[in-house]
Amino acid sequence: MISNIAAQIKHITQELPSGSRLVAVSKYHPDESIMEAYDAGQRLFGENHVQEMVGKYERLPKDIEWHFLGHLQTNKIKYIVPFVSLIHAIDSYKLLTEIDKHAAKAGRTINCLLQLHIAREETKFGFSFEECREMLRVGDWRSLHHIHLSGVMGMATNTDDSVQVASEFRSLKSFFDELKTDYFDTDPHFKEMSMGMTHDYQIALDCGSTLVRIGTKIFGERDYSQKI
Repeated sequence: MISNIAAQIKHITQELPSGSRLVAVSKYHPDESIMEAYDAGQRLFGENHVQEMVGKYERLPKDIEWHFLGHLQTNKIKYIVPFVSLIHAIDSYKLLTEIDKHAAKAGRTINCLLQLHIAREETKFGFSFEECREMLRVGDWRSLHHIHLSGVMGMATNTDDSVQVASEFRSLKSFFDELKTDYFDTDPHFKEMSMGMTHDYQIALDCGSTLVRIGTKIFGERDYSQKI
């Protein structure tokens, strides 16, 4: 009998338009649950905590594509640089420079997304649109040869107001288009929009999301005994 995890993976992937991918958010979920998703064909998994992701990387199949979703502290970059596929939450130029430095040591080039603050809720992390424009205008990022700026990431306000959520996602899509035109017109790496979670991913897909980050709908409520 097909497991509920496998059934949800199948259901969500069938909803995805061409060019969009599912990141299964596996934080605080055990290896056994991840393997159920893996056996159903899922290969992209997202984690929010460095120590937890490193442990899972070491124990689980090596063809898994690991995405780091959480706020990344500079003193922990070195632990994930050898294997991480995409870092979603770049919220400062300093973080980019530190990733570039560690990636150079590891002989890798790391894909990174610029995190934008699009929600009405206060949050510690994420560029404002103007802060991001200014960083790109200054241009120092062009000297970082071991990172690829691969797109943008944003989280909408946690609300049942679908009109507001759609407005926030559309603002991020518009900003992505602006950056693509102004700075990345000839860069094939700049193509991703990471937006949408369990409660709002259908709206995000309608607004052009290429990466939806879904955990609870797949795995159920988190098992906090897995927390490290």
